[in-house]
Amino acid sequence: MKQLICFCLLVLMTMGGWAEDNKNEPYSAELVKKAGAGDAKAQHNLGACYCEGKGVPQDYKEAVKWYTKSAEQGLEGAQCNLGFCYFHGAGVAKDGKEAAKWLTKSAEQGNAWARWGLGVCYAKGIGTAKDEKEAVKWYTKSAEQGNANAQYDLGVCYSKGDGVTKDYKEAVKWYTKSAETGEVYAQNNLAWVLSTSNDPNIRNGKEGEKWAQKAIATRGLTDAFGLDTLAATYAEQGDFAAAVSTQEKAISIYTKQDASISKELDDHLKSYQAKKPWRDNE
Repeated sequence: MKQLICFCLLVLMTMGGWAEDNKNEPYSAELVKKAGAGDAKAQHNLGACYCEGKGVPQDYKEAVKWYTKSAEQGLEGAQCNLGFCYFHGAGVAKDGKEAAKWLTKSAEQGNAWARWGLGVCYAKGIGTAKDEKEAVKWYTKSAEQGNANAQYDLGVCYSKGDGVTKDYKEAVKWYTKSAETGEVYAQNNLAWVLSTSNDPNIRNGKEGEKWAQKAIATRGLTDAFGLDTLAATYAEQGDFAAAVSTQEKAISIYTKQDASISKELDDHLKSYQAKKPWRDNE
């Protein structure tokens, strides 16, 4: 339950290398002129202006138009952004094959965001055959470039054994890298592994509590899963009173009708009431 997959975090962003460039080239008549004259970088930046609504009303269709012109000239940032537009159906009909196509072109040029996005495509079978090993390959390339989302997803792969041999030390390594950037799901998962692993060399309840508190500081005390994780960190440290009260609160605010998750939350509570820390079935 605690491996909260980050695929849902694929939100529409203007990915890739445009951001720094666009800070120096905001929307202007000169930018429009250069884009119209065929300057690939200007076309990319103009697309970003429309995508973000900076200097002009937000218009995803216009963004796609300019990203496409730039992407067709081979600019990897535009290829990445265009791929995500197709992924989400922003300004264009949602099309997994087109998304994978443009993300691949960008990823092969080394774009970290595109590499992560392509990993998601392989992990979920979007626009391409599902291939968890290929997903891990692209996550790794992106994660090694410092992409926090890829680092998180790679941590999930190692903790679940998806496309790679299960390895909790590697999971902790990548969760930590992602968590240090402020990625809340990584903070939560890191806290969970540190508090519930069967490997005593991995467990560290105090460190787990630190990361669980960071995640809760972002998501708030109304997050049942965050409280569930925090309770596990208390139990690992032997503070079963705090674990029980925190777990009871997690159960009280969980409102989704998912019997399997409700049972897990109840099982965790029973363990703490019996003064036993929770251990994941690894």
